[in-house]
Amino acid sequence: MAAPRHLAPVETGGLPDYPISSEDRLDSHFFVQWNLKRWRKSEFRQLAEPEVGWYGFLLICEAHDETPVGTLPTDERLLAKALGITVDRWHQLCEREMTPLHGWSRVRCDNGEIRLAHPVVTEVAVEALASSRRNRAEAEQRRRNKRLKDLREMIEKRIGAGQLLRTPQFLDRFDDWLAERYPETQRREGFIRRALDEFSAEMGR
Repeated sequence: MAAPRHLAPVETGGLPDYPISSEDRLDSHFFVQWNLKRWRKSEFRQLAEPEVGWYGFLLICEAHDETPVGTLPTDERLLAKALGITVDRWHQLCEREMTPLHGWSRVRCDNGEIRLAHPVVTEVAVEALASSRRNRAEAEQRRRNKRLKDLREMIEKRIGAGQLLRTPQFLDRFDDWLAERYPETQRREGFIRRALDEFSAEMGR
């Protein structure tokens, strides 16, 4: 049986590079940004047969759990399996004037794999990754701010070594040193007293 038109062999040397790394993950990604007006006005939404449109929508959802994020495999067996249909049924869908893979094209991924990508799905995935990175960075900054606040209060009020805090960047350097040297140790008063002595001796060498 001849391969469907959309799966015909192509020269891979001129394929565009996919912009998302295969190492990037969206494991906590439970929501997909969906531009309803853009979807309603899309050529696919307006011209695809309802059945094709449904399977196309399922492939868009599937792509967000793939590696790299936002791509699909080129193997028609895997595509059919993702949709819960037979390969023969997949072939029938791909003989329609507009197929479930409308708008998808081959790209080269950073792991050397050739996969399928869709410009709008890629755009959404890129923004989701950027948002995830921003959220992680903001969460880490909040954790750091709390660590510094707690460390300042302990050194100044409980240990009574507030004079150390007058040294520029002392608190930041001490916090970084603790994170590198004792990442799993709870910062109780006795430990911080010993750590201050060790840190001061080390810095004075």
